[in-house]
This record gives sequence, C-alpha cells and structure tokens, in this order.
Amino acid sequence: MYSLIHSAVIRGLEVLPVNVETDVTDGLPQFIIVGYVSAQVREAEDRIRTAFRNSGITLPVKRVTINMSPADIPKSGSFYDLPIALSLLASTGQIPGNALDQVMAVGELSLNGSVNSVNGILPITAAALSAGFRTVIVPAGNLAEAGSVRGISAVGVSDLQEAVAYLRHGTLPLSADPVSGSEDKSSAAEDFADLRGQESARRAAEIAVCGFHNLLLAGPPGSGKTMLARRVPGILPSLSEQESLEISTIYSIAGLLDPLHPLMTDRPFRSPHHTISPQALAGGGRIPRPGEITLAHRGVLFLDEFPEFGRRALEILRQPLEDREITISRAAGRFRFPANFLLLAAMNRCPCGMFPDSRCSCSARDIAAYSAKISKPLMDRIDLYIECPPVSYQDLLSDGKKSETSAEIRARVETVRSIQEKRFLDTPFHFNSEIPAGSIREFCVLDTEAEARLAGCYEHFRLSARSCHRLLKTARTIADMDGSEIIRRSHIDEALIYRIPDLPGRGPGILLKA
Repeated sequence: MYSLIHSAVIRGLEVLPVNVETDVTDGLPQFIIVGYVSAQVREAEDRIRTAFRNSGITLPVKRVTINMSPADIPKSGSFYDLPIALSLLASTGQIPGNALDQVMAVGELSLNGSVNSVNGILPITAAALSAGFRTVIVPAGNLAEAGSVRGISAVGVSDLQEAVAYLRHGTLPLSADPVSGSEDKSSAAEDFADLRGQESARRAAEIAVCGFHNLLLAGPPGSGKTMLARRVPGILPSLSEQESLEISTIYSIAGLLDPLHPLMTDRPFRSPHHTISPQALAGGGRIPRPGEITLAHRGVLFLDEFPEFGRRALEILRQPLEDREITISRAAGRFRFPANFLLLAAMNRCPCGMFPDSRCSCSARDIAAYSAKISKPLMDRIDLYIECPPVSYQDLLSDGKKSETSAEIRARVETVRSIQEKRFLDTPFHFNSEIPAGSIREFCVLDTEAEARLAGCYEHFRLSARSCHRLLKTARTIADMDGSEIIRRSHIDEALIYRIPDLPGRGPGILLKA
C-alpha cells in the first residue's frame, strides 16, 4: 500500500519541500530508504523499528520501500524520523491515508517513541505556510517556535502515540499560543553611564550605531575600548518585524533560539575569540551552516584584539562588508548567507600596546608590522576610526556628574532610525551605510560649500572611490543626527576626521591642511 507525507530539507537558509513516499508490499522483509540520503537518514530504520515496538505499534513483516523526493537534493539529519514513521503507519492502514493530506511533519524519534526537538522549525513552518499546507506537526519542544508563524495550524507532539491519536481522531495534544518574542534584555545591558571619559569614542559609537557604520577603536590597554563595545547593545536601534523574522530564521537553523521565546527582539551581538577559524567565521561544513558573520546579521560583530585574528579570517570579511552577504561553494552546491552587520573592532597600536606613550618598547619596524596585519583593502571598508587615549585620574574617579546613560543615547538613535525609515520607505535597505553607489547622489545631497570641501579632500588625500562613498554615507548619518536634510561642510569635516586613520598629524588640525 502506498502513502505520502510532506517534509522539508534545509540548504543553507533555503527550505525546500520533500515528499516522503512509502510503499509496503509482500516479499522478502526489507527496509529500504532511497532518494540521495545520508547515513543519518538511513539510521532512521533502527530508531523507527524500536520506537514502534516500545509504543505498542506493530510493524508488518513485509518489504518496505521509502523514497524521499526530489532525489537530486541531498538529505541529512534526523528530523525525517517522524514523517517516515507516519507515512509507514498510513501505508499499513494504522492511520487514515487522507489524514496526511496537506500536512507537513518533522521530528526526531527516540527509541522509547518520544519525539525530540530539531533545528530549523521556524523557516520550515513559514515555508509550509507559503506552500499552502494547512497543518505542520512538530516536536512539542518546538511548538512555540512553530506557533510564531501565523496562518497555519501547528501541532506539537511529545511522542508517537500522540501523533497517531491526532491523525486518527483529530485529538490535539498541544496547541500553540501566540508568541510575543524574546524577553527584553535591554534593561540587563551594561550602561554607558559607567564609562568615564572617552567623549570622542562615545560620539563615534553613536554615529556608528545610528547609521550602521563600521567602527575601529584604537588605544592602549585599559583605555575603555572593550568596555565601550560591550555597552553598544544597550543603544542599538529596535528591530522591525521583518528584521526580527530574518534573524530568528538564522538562529532557528543554527539551533540557538530560546524555545520559550523564539522570536528575537534584540539585535545580535557576536564576539568571537581571536583564535576563530575562517570556516567558523564564514560558515562551513559539507552542507554549510551559518558562521559568526551570519549570526551577526542585522546586529554587531565585535572583534576584540583585531590584529591578533588570523590573516585568512580577517580577509574573509572583505567581501561580506561590501556585498552584505557571503556565498560558499561546495560540491553539494552554492549557498548564500546574509551578512549585513556592523563591524566593531578594537586594537592596540603596537605589540606592547603602549604606543605612542614613551613607555612603548616597540621599534618602528614592530609597530609598522603590527599595523600591517590589517590590510589596506580591509581598512578601506571601515567607516570610522577613533583613538581612545588613557583615561585621566580626574575622569576615572571623579565624583561629579555621571556620563549619559544608554537610555538617553538610545533615544537619539531611535530618532535617527525613524528618519532613515521614512527616507528608505520604498527601498530594500534600512540604514545609511546600505545606500548603494548608484543612489548616493539621490540620498546624500550636499550644499555648495560641502561639495567644494569634499572635492578638495578627495584630491588632497587621494581618497579611493569606496572611501569617498563611505565618507558621504557617514556624513549623511551625522547630518541626520544634526536634524539636517542637507549635508553641510561641518558634517563632511567630522566624517573625514573619523575616516583617515593613517595620515600624519591626524586630528582636527588635519583639515586646516586640506
């Protein structure tokens, strides 16, 4: 007897439908699974046989053939156990065949018949809704995640018997309650009020967050670079509904979602150690999984001790910082992952960390070699560079007025975010840093004085085309923070100060020479 149930396969971040067909006939007892399946899928035979026996379900001694189509797409993982088991039950007449119509199922079986949670339920449920399915059967542990997709019936089963009862009699073991999202973590974030001094760095961080511009902090150890970076999550702009679903999908596939609060409402903040491999940063594996740069999508990727990262790992950042996605090619195909993140990095100026202090023991050659660990093309993609000098004793232990709080800064950030939302209402981008080259003139309008200033700086400092565009986008954000629709000379000047890290005599005086 023949039966069919639907499931899915995840390739990168793409969800493709899979038909699980089962045919049970007379003949030599065999259990065959075909359709470009991995060893993990073939192991389903032993899990299903044992789960049936421990659940009181009889499996006839017959020839069982299971085909997973389309056969040209590789299938791996254990979440085909449940659909194979249900299709097998329908083929043997133990559940009505029409009960599987318009149903998609995923789940891993334990030997005692219980159904274990699996990754990727959120995008699978969304794909089932798009494909017109009316019901998705998922493990009970994934029910909240499936229930966050409105418009489709999500049924959570804790064991095989519950799944059979639902398909035989329509008995709902569990129903999905509306999901509001993850808990608010903003109150637990470290506060900018605890950071003393470093007014220029605070200003640069606010500009970076407002327009999602890449920022590099440089200075001696203990000057507050990491302390500032750790407080950035408290001032990040809120997520839109589309961004929340986008991030939640990535984290669902990576298995990092909170099962009780599956919709993410906070922007991700990823801080990998400098020993990270290129594959872990970009995403790797035979069937690639999201790497750190994809897990930081729509959020922040913080790289502390920037020059200590491997050269190969750092150079991987160049293409994602430009294209805002990364493409990984494997024998199994090409996989695209989104990588639209704010790069936040911190570094010392030399191996001992003390340059330009007189206590620095490094030679000029050592300092040059240390800086050279960050290539010019990568540096060209960083919008803001700021020095963090040592904090003075008066700033560190002063009993005077505390610095601005994260809540005060975030209020300004949200104001600038709303300006950008209106500006980019009918476009695919969200922040000033995402403006493509072809739209620079449309969104970055300069007054006459600013135009002349930019032209002079372009020639004098020999800026690259990329540097010029990034400088303009930074100036656009500074103008938004100033409440100005037109970019003025002061906005160009401030953006230029942050833009040029390696010119002699860097600082406000540099502009007098231009």
